[in-house]
Amino acid sequence: GSSPHDCAKGIGLVATNGGSIKDYEGVNKSAKPMLPLVAVNTTAGTASEMTRFSIITDEDRHVKMAIVDWHVTPIMAVNDPELMVEMPKALTAATGMDALTHAIEAYVSIDATPVTDAAALKAIDLIFKYLKRAVENGKDIEARDKMAYAEYLPGLPLTMQLRYVHAMPTSWEGFTISSMCV
Repeated sequence: GSSPHDCAKGIGLVATNGGSIKDYEGVNKSAKPMLPLVAVNTTAGTASEMTRFSIITDEDRHVKMAIVDWHVTPIMAVNDPELMVEMPKALTAATGMDALTHAIEAYVSIDATPVTDAAALKAIDLIFKYLKRAVENGKDIEARDKMAYAEYLPGLPLTMQLRYVHAMPTSWEGFTISSMCV
């Protein structure tokens, strides 16, 4: 899921650049790439395994820090549906709704292009076709595979900036986009 990926990104960034993770809050604050990271997904929701975004909770300030930096992009992403079959129904639904949120937000973005629109629309189509199946039967490999692909597709438009929808959870402590959608 996104939290372990984002944590690994933060550790890798500090390991190669030094200082505190707080030094990298914002856009392109690092001088060097993080340690090489192969991100292996066990959920299908955020596309964190392939983006330049990392969200880290700062417990001292009670805020979610956004790190937006090409230096935190993993060198490889693995989306194997076999690793997702043990996800509980609620987590499957929540991460699926997160993927849907990403896809819709990418589609309506002012930065959208025909290419990102195509990726977002394909993701939306796959989510509508396969999320219910994945929730109802976690061992349905076809549904898990299609959801893994649907989760991946909005990661392409996520090379743009996410805006309003993903800013909301930073002010609602304890809630995530996906849990608010379920």
